Amino acid sequence: MVAQEKLLQKARNNPEGLSFKDFQTLMSKAGWVNKRQKGSHSIWYSPKGFRLPIQNREGKAKGYQVKQFLKLLDEETA
Repeated sequence: MVAQEKLLQKARNNPEGLSFKDFQTLMSKAGWVNKRQKGSHSIWYSPKGFRLPIQNREGKAKGYQVKQFLKLLDEETA
């Protein structure tokens, strides 16, 4: 299994346990781009124009943001 697929599976299995660094890596490998950061919020854009602000919470990604990303990713690839 490719590293990106493993990371995606890790996010699907445990969105609350995903590290912020892994979340950023996953988004980047999926083609999302970090266009700007204001304060603690990084604003990421998908290849199709979806927008998702994310924040680092003590080294972890916020579970609800990971779930939002996965939903948008599924919509893009459907």
